[in-house]
Amino acid sequence: MVFRNADLPVLFHRTDETAITRQREAVNGTRLQLLLLVLGAALAALPWQGSIGDSFQLMGALSASAYGGVLVVGLRGSRHRAKSHWQLNRSAAEFIRSMCWRYAVHGAPFESNTPDPDRLFTTRLEEGLQELRKVGWVDPRADGETAAASELITTPMRLLREKAFSVRKETYVRDRLIEQRNWYHRRTEVSRRATTLWQLTIALLTLLALFFGTLRTFSVTESSEPLGLISAAAAACLAWSEIRRHQPLIAAHSLVEEDLAAIHIAMETSVTEEQWPSAVYETERIVSPQHTDWLVRHRS
Repeated sequence: MVFRNADLPVLFHRTDETAITRQREAVNGTRLQLLLLVLGAALAALPWQGSIGDSFQLMGALSASAYGGVLVVGLRGSRHRAKSHWQLNRSAAEFIRSMCWRYAVHGAPFESNTPDPDRLFTTRLEEGLQELRKVGWVDPRADGETAAASELITTPMRLLREKAFSVRKETYVRDRLIEQRNWYHRRTEVSRRATTLWQLTIALLTLLALFFGTLRTFSVTESSEPLGLISAAAAACLAWSEIRRHQPLIAAHSLVEEDLAAIHIAMETSVTEEQWPSAVYETERIVSPQHTDWLVRHRS
């Protein structure tokens, strides 16, 4: 049997879509602010100022407009709270996905001998979502979206739950555990490449600033405009690298991948049907966003 994201309830898909949209909005807003800061410094550093009349300078006006744009984007981001909504919706989406998998494969607390697993699933899911609502998560069902308010337990979830232990284990290992291992591996490689790229860029810009600073020290040039532009560009690159958290994510994702590899071996070799619910619960705990954030904070 194959169990994919498409088999999860509509509430997951709406929450996941909102998380992706808000993430894109938050990232693009930060990127635009940094680009405007560098643009403002570049326009101010140009030797030609485009004088109009006795006092008006075109490049100065454009530079000021770029800095004003930084403020406008920042105010808009504060009003929309894109980053906060991104993180809340991502937490909600991953919580829903985790609970659905635990229900479908008899993971704790939805073991095989649970008297009323459907009712327990709905209760636990709503309790977890209620905690997210308290800190600002907007439930799409509250806006009257009928599709999101559809049944939380889908037909594929019920079908998988009715399968034998061997089928449930094979499906979970292939479609959940291995998929997550591969995802963390890909993200680690992406973070490594990005870290190398930004470190090289910052180093080159710093060497360039050092070169111009040395020229000015020995009076080879009197101009200081390139130093301001280069410093702004290097600072923007450093800020972007820190915002994306590439370096701590490498360590966090590598540790999660190692833990999943160990669980994978155990599930294939030694985990019995009695131990299965707790093994699934532990796997879902490890792949949760909260666990990754905890690793990032302690590896930073």
